[in-house]
Amino acid sequence: MTTEFTRPTPKARATMKDVAHRAGVSLKTVSRVVNDEPGVTAEVTERVRAAIRELRYEPNLSARSLRRLDRRSSTIAAIFDDLSNPHPARILRMIELAARDRGVSVLAASHEERPDRERQLVAAMWRHGVDGIVVEPAADDHHYLAELQRASVPVIFVDRPPRHLDADAVLIDNRAGARAAVEHLIAHGHRRIAFLGDLSTIATAVDRRLGYLDGLVAGGLVIDPRLAVMDVHSVGEAAERTRELLAGPHPPTAILAGQNLITIGVIYALRAAGLERSVALIGFDDFDLADLLDPPVSVISQEVEQIGALAASLLFARMDDPSLPIQTAYAPWRLVARGSGEIPAPDGR
Repeated sequence: MTTEFTRPTPKARATMKDVAHRAGVSLKTVSRVVNDEPGVTAEVTERVRAAIRELRYEPNLSARSLRRLDRRSSTIAAIFDDLSNPHPARILRMIELAARDRGVSVLAASHEERPDRERQLVAAMWRHGVDGIVVEPAADDHHYLAELQRASVPVIFVDRPPRHLDADAVLIDNRAGARAAVEHLIAHGHRRIAFLGDLSTIATAVDRRLGYLDGLVAGGLVIDPRLAVMDVHSVGEAAERTRELLAGPHPPTAILAGQNLITIGVIYALRAAGLERSVALIGFDDFDLADLLDPPVSVISQEVEQIGALAASLLFARMDDPSLPIQTAYAPWRLVARGSGEIPAPDGR
């Protein structure tokens, strides 16, 4: 007897073994059909699917039973700084597309530049039995990930290199890109060029600052440490630091913004001061509608889709053959001159 507050005793569920017996095939063949893997004829596939329908078989999708007969879970993890930022979101999209082609699901999360959060997320993904991890790291010591590698769970780094760990990575030459931006501004007459960079704990931010300094030195300019501002990590902080630079006794005539959110903050400050057509600006990383602003924003553009595709390619190659040599792939970048970076310096400045 049951009431609305009790559940009836469930009938025994059909198992994959039951399906294999009904269809007259092996467990491996049933697994291939269930997971849409190649290597099964159309006739056998239809026989297995008929058995699944007749027995009302439903695959168990609990965390532990996601693992297939080949001991893979058909899931990978992707951990980034902040997936509300369009830059990592676009990288994730390409990883998802590549994973979908292999019948693999992606678990994604943001660590918000907290090394402790990164470790917690990696541990959680490990407990979920993922087959591999793509990570844009927050930590500066990744030796703890060696345990995953020993367990044949590959880790691919994107945007930032691994530290104290041999692992595959997809990077760009951030230092060269920043130097090119500064040289471009110098070619338009600028001598007081400011740099607003992300957190000093982020390898890419450090490399971009070094590239900024390289460009100043190559141009024969005096380095003014007051013009290089680090640890700017939000639109609001970028706007505030820009206002402070503009209010100084010797304000910059040009600004290199170290990432897309910083660029947006700089634009807010320049527009509020009525200087968007007087102070040149180049941003690192492109962003939506940058070409429709007035003036359009010049950027160092990364081939973001290629970064995601390369990361997925390295991950799946490592999953298929753990003996492959460690690889570091470099995605291209280019300077996109749209207008804001071509504003000339005032006379004598």
